Amino acid sequence: MRRSTLGRSGVEITELSFGAAAIGNLFSPVAPEEAAAAVDAAWDVGIRTFDTAPHYGLGLSERRLGEALRGRPRDAYTLSTKVGRLLEPCPADGDDLAHGFAVPADHRRVWDFSADGVRRSIEESLTRLGLDRIDIVHLHDPDDHEEAAFRHGYPALERLRAEGMVGAIGAGMNQAAMLTRFVRDTDVDTVLCAGRYTLLDQSALAELLPEAEARGTSVIVGGVFNSGLLADPRPGATYDYTAAPDDLLRRALRIEAVAARHGVPLRAAALHYSLGHPAVAGALVGTRSAREVRDAADLLAQDVPATLWDDLLAEGLLPKDGPLPEDGGAR
Repeated sequence: MRRSTLGRSGVEITELSFGAAAIGNLFSPVAPEEAAAAVDAAWDVGIRTFDTAPHYGLGLSERRLGEALRGRPRDAYTLSTKVGRLLEPCPADGDDLAHGFAVPADHRRVWDFSADGVRRSIEESLTRLGLDRIDIVHLHDPDDHEEAAFRHGYPALERLRAEGMVGAIGAGMNQAAMLTRFVRDTDVDTVLCAGRYTLLDQSALAELLPEAEARGTSVIVGGVFNSGLLADPRPGATYDYTAAPDDLLRRALRIEAVAARHGVPLRAAALHYSLGHPAVAGALVGTRSAREVRDAADLLAQDVPATLWDDLLAEGLLPKDGPLPEDGGAR
């Protein structure tokens, strides 16, 4: 599987990253053996980049991922986690589904982008993972904590990188505007942009992707299916984790019809499009089973003809000012 180096960091990622939120019981339980099989399948198809966070299942994702990776050569893979939410034990009170995870609510999340909070978060993640180091650390969802993230959280990560405790630093968000500020105003190696460079939402094209390309900052795209609409466009499908508006559903169905004329599944077109910009180093795909992992690898291997993008452009379904995947280095 193709690899890219993040910025000037020397840290490599594979074109597909294993997103481990799902094995933290995102929305519904995943059995321990299913979680382990998903990681095994990722390894078998050539994925060597694994992303998690304390937020995912109140630490369950980190524990499961660490257990699955522990017996593998540490220099053979890249591990990413995030900071910004500390986990504080509390009396168990039902489940955590209000935050999206089917786990007991026996910890509470505490926002903390302070320097001490960043270091503590990394130390606690290492304990849950049971591994000796973390390769990439992202500031996680600092949307409502912008000042703290820039004044305290980012400098803390920069110091940790200078000390050699982490290899690459960045920020992960579901918006492009603040990520653009990180690219412009800091020395991040990468940013993780979820859902803002897809077949349905190209808002990252306005500033983020051009800035990242100009400055040599690597972008990892997530949410390439916009939480479901680009995987299976139908009434009731979700877009950014809520019911998809009718206009977006109609647009997704039009894109699907064009892709079908070229013999390409919509999901394959969505993945290849998001990988097609020259600033994009890879895509993070959340998977909860071995079957879903193998499916993602098959989508990446799918041949997507340039004429598909030409037809989408001609029908007004892609922006005229953005690179088409054949120009942007689609894999």
